[in-house]
Amino acid sequence: MTVTLPARTLPANSSTFDRVSVQPKRLVAVGDSLVYGYGDPEGGGWVERLRRQWLQPETPGPAIYNLGVRGDGVRLVAQRLESEFRNRGELRNRLPDAVLLSVGVNDSARVGRPDGRPYTDEATFGAAMAALLDQAQALGPVLFVGMTPVWSEPMPFAEVLYYSHRDQYRYKEITRRACQQRQIPYLDIFDLWLGRGEIWWRSRLSSDGLHPNVLGYRALVEDITQWSAFQGLV
Repeated sequence: MTVTLPARTLPANSSTFDRVSVQPKRLVAVGDSLVYGYGDPEGGGWVERLRRQWLQPETPGPAIYNLGVRGDGVRLVAQRLESEFRNRGELRNRLPDAVLLSVGVNDSARVGRPDGRPYTDEATFGAAMAALLDQAQALGPVLFVGMTPVWSEPMPFAEVLYYSHRDQYRYKEITRRACQQRQIPYLDIFDLWLGRGEIWWRSRLSSDGLHPNVLGYRALVEDITQWSAFQGLV
């Protein structure tokens, strides 16, 4: 006869993590289309690829929840972060162990033309990102996966949004510095991919110039799983 021991639970209003050694860790990935996995019909994106890797009963890994929403910017992610977080965990009243954030590329766009107004101006973005990181840290450990570089030639995206490396760099630096100030590990995918050369990174983007393709999401999984901060988490 198999006896199942009841798991420890948290009070509904508690923000302290429940650590149960016999249970796999629970992770939530929250963000935009990079989290959602748009552009990867083969594997469903980096979050889904990780989830599938961790489904083996013989060697189970963490449970990971994909909470990516296409088109989200930093303020929309902040609006839903806590409610999304508190409704995941597989065990009633048991909170996830960590938050993986990835958001910001949509905020970096310009509207209407390459030199048009920013979708989210830098001051607003910086304040919103700081608030999001503080909110996430109040829930538990946080890791941040940075944006992938875009290919500007196919722009505009959706006939109205223009993305560029120049704008991306400024917004990812705002994010990186905010993470550094809070000692949140930040994986700088933008610099990492550009450092591998134009032929390499362009071959890993979809035809829209914005989203990774199958090769791109494969590369993201490799980059994330080789990241020491991620390895220490899982």
